Amino acid sequence: MYPLHVKPAPNPPTPLLHYFWILRIWTSWFNIDHPGGNGDYERLEAIRFYYRERVCARPTAMEARTTDWVAPADTGEVVHSSLEKGFWCVNNEQPRGRVCSNYHVRFQCPPGTKWGPWGRWGTCSATCGGGRRIRRRTCARSSETVQCTGRPAEIQKCGRSPCPGTLVCSEGRPSEDCSRCACDDHVLHGEVHGVTGVPVAEAWVALDREPKVIRALTDAKGQFRITGICSASSGAISIRKEKFAPITVSAANNGTGLSWVRAKPYVVKHPEDKVRYEGGRVMMCCKATGSPPPDKYYWYHNGTLLDRKLYKYEEDLVLWSLKPEQSGQYYCKTSSSAGSIKSSPALLTVIGQPSCNSTPEMHLIRLPMDCVQPGTDSMHYNTGRCLHNKCAGSLDFDMRCRDEAGFCCGVKDMESRVINCGSYILPIRAVTQCSCQKCLQPTVLVRGRVVTADNGEPLRFGHIYIGKERAGTTGYQGGFTLQIPPDTQRLVVNFVDPTEKFLDTPKVFILDKRGGSIYHDVKVMRKKAPIDINAGETNSINLGEINGEDPIGQLVIPPNSFHKENGEIYEGTVKASVTFIDPRNITTAAAAPGDLNFVDGEGDMLPLRTYGMFSVDFRDESNKEVLGAGAVQVLLDTQHVKMPEHIPKMKLWSLNPDTGVWEEESDFSYTTTTAGGHGRSKREERTFLIGNMEIRERRLFNLDVPENRRCYVKVRAYMSDKFLSSEQLEGVVITLINLEPKPGFSSNPRAWGRFDSVITGSNGACLPAFCDAQRPDAYTAYVTAMMGGEELEAAPSSPKMNPNIIGVSQPYLDKIDYQRSDHDDPALKKTAFKINLAKPNQNNFDETNGPIYPYQNALSCENAPIDANHFRFFRVEKDKYEYNVIPFEENDLTTWMGDYLSWWPNPQEFRACFIKVKIHGQKEVMVRSRNLGGTHRETKGKLYGLRDIRSTRDMREANTSAACLEFKCSGMLFDQAEVDRSIISVLPQGNCRKTNTNSLLQEYLIKHPPVAPNNDTHGFTMLAPVDPLGHNYGIYTVTDQNPRVAKEIAIGRCFDGTSDGFSREMKTDSGVALTFSCPERKINRESLFQRLQNNPSQTLAQMGRSMRESEGMQAMNSLLTMETTKRRQTAIQQNQ
Repeated sequence: MYPLHVKPAPNPPTPLLHYFWILRIWTSWFNIDHPGGNGDYERLEAIRFYYRERVCARPTAMEARTTDWVAPADTGEVVHSSLEKGFWCVNNEQPRGRVCSNYHVRFQCPPGTKWGPWGRWGTCSATCGGGRRIRRRTCARSSETVQCTGRPAEIQKCGRSPCPGTLVCSEGRPSEDCSRCACDDHVLHGEVHGVTGVPVAEAWVALDREPKVIRALTDAKGQFRITGICSASSGAISIRKEKFAPITVSAANNGTGLSWVRAKPYVVKHPEDKVRYEGGRVMMCCKATGSPPPDKYYWYHNGTLLDRKLYKYEEDLVLWSLKPEQSGQYYCKTSSSAGSIKSSPALLTVIGQPSCNSTPEMHLIRLPMDCVQPGTDSMHYNTGRCLHNKCAGSLDFDMRCRDEAGFCCGVKDMESRVINCGSYILPIRAVTQCSCQKCLQPTVLVRGRVVTADNGEPLRFGHIYIGKERAGTTGYQGGFTLQIPPDTQRLVVNFVDPTEKFLDTPKVFILDKRGGSIYHDVKVMRKKAPIDINAGETNSINLGEINGEDPIGQLVIPPNSFHKENGEIYEGTVKASVTFIDPRNITTAAAAPGDLNFVDGEGDMLPLRTYGMFSVDFRDESNKEVLGAGAVQVLLDTQHVKMPEHIPKMKLWSLNPDTGVWEEESDFSYTTTTAGGHGRSKREERTFLIGNMEIRERRLFNLDVPENRRCYVKVRAYMSDKFLSSEQLEGVVITLINLEPKPGFSSNPRAWGRFDSVITGSNGACLPAFCDAQRPDAYTAYVTAMMGGEELEAAPSSPKMNPNIIGVSQPYLDKIDYQRSDHDDPALKKTAFKINLAKPNQNNFDETNGPIYPYQNALSCENAPIDANHFRFFRVEKDKYEYNVIPFEENDLTTWMGDYLSWWPNPQEFRACFIKVKIHGQKEVMVRSRNLGGTHRETKGKLYGLRDIRSTRDMREANTSAACLEFKCSGMLFDQAEVDRSIISVLPQGNCRKTNTNSLLQEYLIKHPPVAPNNDTHGFTMLAPVDPLGHNYGIYTVTDQNPRVAKEIAIGRCFDGTSDGFSREMKTDSGVALTFSCPERKINRESLFQRLQNNPSQTLAQMGRSMRESEGMQAMNSLLTMETTKRRQTAIQQNQ
């Protein structure tokens, strides 16, 4: 246990003490639990979960107080604290039956550092000929484990007047022949690497001013050292080696030089999208770096090279007197003697007329089911909306690489209206005028969870790196959140396990540039258990272990190949761990590092098809020092290469962890050896491909071939299985796994060769894939979809193929052979589909409308209309309805409008709140939340919106269901000036009566007045809590930069009944706030309509008998009437 800080910050008695005090940074106060139930638990893990970056990774101290500002030591209560776990107080441990107070806590971040002021300059070391003087400063720090960044001393030249007859040296001494200055105690260090990160040995190192004088040769580690060269005079260093591009690099002037050889340049500044008016001007910028530095730039418009003489461009492209035909994509290509690279494309839009129409376009919103507008049968209402076009806007300066702010067509004016629903009215705010204004810039986030591919074990407290910088840490359940700069073009994230149980895994994440967050389910591989090998012997390690099958290949390590970091040969026992990602096991596809792409000689990013990846970890048995290995051979068994044309193109690749791109290590050559296969009774000759490599810094390798038979697959995601065009989902991650070729190539049907992921936009997604024109079933693929951690269902393929549901017309559907994952086994999940990747025949009209497009028709795929063939996913939801007084499209954050009645008050942070309502009854019930302003002067009594949801059956408990019902969170409104405690009414529809309210929730509401009246037993009313209560209260609150993600996570927790779990199966026995009994109404006498529904044949027979009996009775009555009349007439005649 750690001691608690229970005193306020002391007043500093001296400036020095104050100086150390300000280095300690305290967080704000947190209160996530209340003392109901078992006690008050302020768990650090839960605080991090709710508040994320507001708590540092390793707090150094903690302070706790009650909400009445009483220190724990003064309460007389038994409390516990830990910097790893947080603070907690247990009711059962308190004396004399007391209960714990309500505590809140704060944490102190690790100590900081700060330099003190510079001291005075010292005396000059010489009066003539050049000398030096020094001044120093002190690092103020509160711990020996931290250091200030920067230099503790500064050196300044002085005494510069020349001495008579001597060489003036600013550093060191004159050489014996007085031709130069020499520094006997100075060593210039350097290190030379190739494009793959492998050190370059025996490279010539010389001073650029004396290129013929070889000063040093690089050693086996690529390192060199030059002595006697002063730092001020070292200048540029020239490095040369045969078959390598010569480079010249500058040596640092601080006494140490570090040189890197890169075989290809890489882009550090990409051109950006621009919008301009016709007749205006624009500048596109591009910048690349590398060694040697790029010496040529080329600009392309829609793939066509622009004339350098005409446009006079270098790094930057300037266009004058713009015309509409100059709209389109622009990118730059840069090259050096070592290679080329292309930038990401940028879109230029030239507007001939105002692109923002002041009159809003029609936008119909769906009304509640019980809203019947008099005089019309319409269930929709036109609220209007502004077409979200880019505008040129008013730029302060139009010749910048990046515009200060983008301009979009947005809402200028709105008006309040009332919708007459017959029995009630609904307020609505409708758009009346649009104008060009600054675009909303939402935050770009990447979220997800890291687990192992084999059993889902989370990567707990793993380190997250972006480039060389530590960017964060995974949580206890493996969760992570990363905020990404908006100009990021390619995001490479490396997950490192500090316990070394799992492989270090670089991932290339796709981004949603419109903002919000994308959820990634990251899989990592468990490290193979190390084996002991003798460094002095030849060692062979198999690659791939599948029961009943031969290994895919082998690593062969010659004797005395292992070496330490200093280059010394290692001769002891080696702990060797080689983990192979086997493509024959499809469950490993998601764990593959990088994104299986490489850059060709023209600078284009092209795909690879893998035959396996492996990671190596060699260590000294005694001190666990990482070892390298030289002259390692990689053998690939050609029996596993089912496509003969791949054999001559096979290469060995290594992963660049900074760029996520695979880079070539070596080619393969043929060799024949005698080996015994799995289950073979005798040894036989087998053919292998053999490649050579050295294992140094890079530890991830790949057996790949470039593949050029490519297509695009069109996929869309929908809100429901109605597949309405207006209900497409954006921000869904679609993943396609390319499987090993099938019939005709005799392959294992489980094997995979490539994977790709794409985010759906407003027009779906186009996924790259390998395809074949000759054999429809040569390539197959599995496709899945995920949104916020939830797997979406694919369109069904059984019991009968329905082209209208699948989204693909016949006869192409038969050729593709679409099958959902439960096609043959209904017990399997329904969240994937499998297809043949049959390349479309452009001479066959039936195959020219999607869903598979040739690679050169990428634009046709991207711009395909909604009625074109495509594959479909949908969300599995019960009946659900949402109504906002201020209309907002959650899949497009740019539609947010700042208004007091906005459901989401902050476009940068979306807080979703749900309450769990339990229903006892035979049928599922619609439950509504009516959300009104409660305490804010601008919104009091005004409607925010309605939410309807049908309860979901608990499959484990009869006659029980529950609903996770969204409500309007309390909190600051859009002006961030005042809190509104929104009034929430929970109203089950039907014959329902409230039977129970969560005691903790009730206690919280009583302790946080005002208390809403709850006289109606058919509903429940409350002022929504401000605090993020948890499952113990039946309230679920999640904050995220994307509203859909926040809601998905909150719903998953609500279904599960926990504060950190996730489920799509309703669990009604935990985490419930309200319970209602909703029995069916007893009907004494069935109506005719009910009898027709329950037993139509019997009812119709009874109706027939009744009609016949009625007709008979009518005939009898007629006869009786006639007879009676006749008798009366006879009696009258007789009387007369």
